[in-house]
Amino acid sequence: MSRVSTSSNHVVYAVVASTFFVGFGGGVVFPILPNLGEVLGISAFMVGVILSANRWTRLVANGPAGVLVDRIGTRKPFVAGLAIEGLATFGYVIAIESALPELWFVIARVTWGIGSSLVFATAYTITADVSEASSRGTSMGIVRAGITFGFPAGMVLGGIISEVYSNVAAFILAASFAGLASIIAYFIVPETHVESVDSSISPWDFETTLPALTVGLVNFGLYFAYIGVLFSTLVLYLEVESLTLSLEFAGYGIDYGEQGTSGLLMAVSALSGAVFTISGGKISDAAGARMPVLLAFLATSCAGFVVLTVAPSFGAVILACGLIGAGQGGVGGPLTALLADLTPEERMGRAMGTNNIFGDVGGGLGPLISLPFANAVGYDVLYALSAIVPLLAGAVLVAGIYAYTGSLSPTVEESIV
Repeated sequence: MSRVSTSSNHVVYAVVASTFFVGFGGGVVFPILPNLGEVLGISAFMVGVILSANRWTRLVANGPAGVLVDRIGTRKPFVAGLAIEGLATFGYVIAIESALPELWFVIARVTWGIGSSLVFATAYTITADVSEASSRGTSMGIVRAGITFGFPAGMVLGGIISEVYSNVAAFILAASFAGLASIIAYFIVPETHVESVDSSISPWDFETTLPALTVGLVNFGLYFAYIGVLFSTLVLYLEVESLTLSLEFAGYGIDYGEQGTSGLLMAVSALSGAVFTISGGKISDAAGARMPVLLAFLATSCAGFVVLTVAPSFGAVILACGLIGAGQGGVGGPLTALLADLTPEERMGRAMGTNNIFGDVGGGLGPLISLPFANAVGYDVLYALSAIVPLLAGAVLVAGIYAYTGSLSPTVEESIV
């Protein structure tokens, strides 16, 4: 094994910069592609297939990506993943100019999914490798925040550049940022994980230990409730409750429809999540224990869904989105840090791959269940049941950690394997 000096904070910041810049490509497609459906003659169904293709690709690629990291190290897969995402973003340009845009967009999104599997598996593994237990929560939170901010930044970038210049210009700019990300990684990020290639590791040798499965199930619940329920149903909920935003500035009134209002509320939630992603990890480091912080933020997420259920007013929805975002973000740093604490360094790639699989399943399964469920029984019932998900995640977390460590709240030192 090879561990770089923990004083090398520039490695963590290089990972943050790389994941932030490449994240533009993930977000830039969302404000553009739905409108391109009509312009290019792409059906609504195919637009949905294109937008979700990367997530379903990751379900297959996450596990092997984590194994690959443990087998050959972090540096090559990280740089390669960033470069692949850059090529995928440039594939959007080819798709627009092609006579078969659906095919090229699907290829680009599948390619993006492969690249992002490599990036996600390596980014957290690199951070775990270069950080000590006493600062791991902070480092994980910072990296997660970088990944979190990149996606909405790409959505804003895509919307503005496409309107001021063109769709092609937006995609080329996003691809350029992705190229910059791979250059930063190539010149700054060293090998942190292995000293030599281990050819004995099977590509399907996933991490199925109790800590990996426990943390993975918590991640599943969080993504199910956050991406699968809140983000998938918010615009429809606002329409049903007739909750939209009207602003007046300098004598001019601006009325937002359900789509514009839901976008602003998602931004509130994402910003809250990014802030608490960093602070949650830092608090867990200062406390010397992950469990109290994790349970507190899971309760915060639960409170957000409760507010959304019992007080259907615009102010309550803002508060609810802020609380749910804070809960999701606050769990992120300590949860990945806990997984790193409880996982041998040589199996960290597998553990992160397994964790990513659970998250993608939750995020992908949520919309399939939440949308028809809300139409059948109503949004109040849906959000009330969603409030239970973080509580169940907390129960799974406590049971799994106690069974593995013999303590309800092990200290960071007790968690190190």
